[in-house]
Amino acid sequence: MITMAMLAWMTTSCMAQDIQLPKPSMENKVTLMEALQNRHSSREYADRDISDDVLSTVLWAACGVNRPKEGKITAPSAINAQDITVFVIRKDGAYRFEPKDNKLVKVSDKDLRKAVSGRQDFAATAPVSLVMASNHGKFPQQMPEEPKTRMGVLDAGYVSQNICLACSALGLNTVPRMTMDSDSLKKELGLDGSYDLIVNNQIGYPKESKR
Repeated sequence: MITMAMLAWMTTSCMAQDIQLPKPSMENKVTLMEALQNRHSSREYADRDISDDVLSTVLWAACGVNRPKEGKITAPSAINAQDITVFVIRKDGAYRFEPKDNKLVKVSDKDLRKAVSGRQDFAATAPVSLVMASNHGKFPQQMPEEPKTRMGVLDAGYVSQNICLACSALGLNTVPRMTMDSDSLKKELGLDGSYDLIVNNQIGYPKESKR
């Protein structure tokens, strides 16, 4: 029989898997023009973890809340649907980023980086992969699927570009890719048919970096 104490312990244990991210840093001195000048795609990553502090800053840039009173985010989206969900994939599991709470909600204990890499093995060597999924359920129900798909792809592109610029400013390597095992990922992430996995970015420090 499960007692109230056991139930409380189980609930606490499940909640403990979620991660409250630190406040994103706004202190970076790299200008937008410098970030654009230095932006490039890289497929090599140092064997070094990305701290939650750095990850928080990248995720805020991706689609974090920049206008709290209005509930609006750094990335534009069609009809302000905010349809893009970012999943954080790393060796300790997979997480869903919740922008309003700046929080990672754990959705899987598995290391899904190989599923994200698909046919391109190098991608599994990055410490973190960020997967962008468009939730078509955020668009009006009467809207046909074709425009939902087109708008979702465009919205995912905005988020991916924000990630690229944030990584450039923070001295991180990244590359946007569409290759991934979408069927396996949707199953492991618990996503239904309303979600479309569109693009993913690997992030990590350059191999030669001593930072």
